[in-house]
Amino acid sequence: MAVSGLIRNFGSLLLSSCPRISQVPVSPSGIVLANKLHAYREISTSAVTFAVRDAFWKCRTKYTIKPIPKKKTAGRDHTGRITILGLGGGSRQCYRMIDFKRLSYPEGAETDFFEEKVIQVRYDPCRSAHIALVAGGKRKRWIIATENMQAGDIIKTSGKISRMSVMAKEGDAYPLGALPIGTLINNVESHPGKGAQYIRAAGTCGVLIRKANGTAIIQLPSKRQMQVLDTCVATVGRVSNVEHNKRKLGKAGRNRWLGHRPRSGRWHRKGGHAGRKIKPLPPMKSYVNLPPPSASA
Repeated sequence: MAVSGLIRNFGSLLLSSCPRISQVPVSPSGIVLANKLHAYREISTSAVTFAVRDAFWKCRTKYTIKPIPKKKTAGRDHTGRITILGLGGGSRQCYRMIDFKRLSYPEGAETDFFEEKVIQVRYDPCRSAHIALVAGGKRKRWIIATENMQAGDIIKTSGKISRMSVMAKEGDAYPLGALPIGTLINNVESHPGKGAQYIRAAGTCGVLIRKANGTAIIQLPSKRQMQVLDTCVATVGRVSNVEHNKRKLGKAGRNRWLGHRPRSGRWHRKGGHAGRKIKPLPPMKSYVNLPPPSASA
């Protein structure tokens, strides 16, 4: 009753001070009005939060080669609740922005190809593969390093598809239509110009199986086949840090350095998911919109 009386007095004060609001009726129930105001406040807050936490923040951020400090969350969200199990602790890490678009021409130099020099190859705490700092023209950028890439190497990137297949060396980037069949590739695009999305883990590589009708079929490290346009760019060779899956931690403390928190020591019963499963390979994944057979007939 005290809240409703206070709101009623505030409404009468507004009516007496401003004649334009005299046509707006005053709600007799102050509790309902307070609930509505609270709901509007929640909606506006969520909208602001969504704008700040936009998933495409990388598209608006200016590219830089400087390391960006990361904040440890220990698997907790903004409310403090644990959403990802098994995370906690770990050494401090800095994030380095990787340019997955190899075919991005320097400013004012859009030619058939361009060359870049490898400045250094180093360990990246945010991924399993090593990264390389390359420079060409007036820019520097981080890319995923290949197996035998070293400082001082010259890598070539081209977007031209010629009649004859090119004999590219390791580290070069070409469209799939320009490479010969049987080439080992990595950092493959699913759509032309979108950036590499496949075969980016340490020690992995795919195989270019065949090319037909402006498309290319690739065998992924999981033995699954994928069909993309032959204008998609891929890097020749194998991803660096091949011995990543063979390393031995040596002690539980090293897992803590990496940010992995041990689980409870109590015994867990194995359910039906445990054990080996022999399943057939899934069908070929296609990113090409081919016409149906009825339309071609």
